[in-house]
Amino acid sequence: MKAEERRAEILALLREREGAVSAAALAARMRVSRQVIVGDIALLRARGNGIVATARGYIASAPLPAGRYIGKIACRHSFADTEKELATIVALGGEVVDVIVTHRLYGDMTGQLNIATREDVDTFMRNIRNSKERLLSELTDGVHLHTVACRDKAAFDAICAELARLEILLPE
Repeated sequence: MKAEERRAEILALLREREGAVSAAALAARMRVSRQVIVGDIALLRARGNGIVATARGYIASAPLPAGRYIGKIACRHSFADTEKELATIVALGGEVVDVIVTHRLYGDMTGQLNIATREDVDTFMRNIRNSKERLLSELTDGVHLHTVACRDKAAFDAICAELARLEILLPE
């Protein structure tokens, strides 16, 4: 298979899949190395294709469905409360789209999360615990923003109220 055919197949696969696909899985399917896939993804992204790298693999980014409410929440907590924060958001019908920190040298740094289910929370926490990586919020003493998508403003307000009750929401 030629490189352009492989890239087209990768893009088609990502667009039709519901969940993330790891570079290793793509490499096995395409019978190339993981590093070739990483290069292919970089080229596809450079051409303007919406591909997001998450902790679980690559996903084709698509606009959120019309009618979803999108809001940002400011939080501050230690690593120990990360799972509680994420689980609360998804339990109340939210999707944690990303995490944003403002770094003194680099400005805003964003990490795509796309955490929408309890299973996503468990996978994220397992990946963090099994790696040497640190949370972006550890760079900013636990202060961070999340973009949260949910069905409506009432659901967003309920999420904010519960996070405030848990003392995770950054007080105004």
